[in-house]
Amino acid sequence: MRVISRKLLREFCEEHADACDALYAWYRVAKKAQWHNLLDVQQIYPKAEAVGNFTVFNIKGNRYRLIVDLVYVSQRIYIKYVLTHGEYDKNEWKNNRYF
Repeated sequence: MRVISRKLLREFCEEHADACDALYAWYRVAKKAQWHNLLDVQQIYPKAEAVGNFTVFNIKGNRYRLIVDLVYVSQRIYIKYVLTHGEYDKNEWKNNRYF
C-alpha cells in the first residue's frame, strides 16, 4: 500500500518521541501490505476498527491512536490524524467532513 503522508508521523514524533518506534513499525508493515478489506487489516492488527469512513489503529498499547483513510481499490492509505488517547476521546476528529 502507498502511505500518504509520513510527514504527519514525523511531526507527531517530535512531540511524542515515545510513539516513534511503534508508528514507524506500523508504517513499515503498512507500506508492504496488500489489504483488500478490514478483515485483511485485522489479520495483522486485530484491534484495528472501522469508525465512520476511517480505520483506527491502537498504537503503543492504546496510548495513541492512528486514524487513516484506507482506500483498498487504489491501495492507498491517507494518514488523517495521530492523536493521544485523550485527544481521540474528545471526538473532535469526527468533525472531519468525510466522517
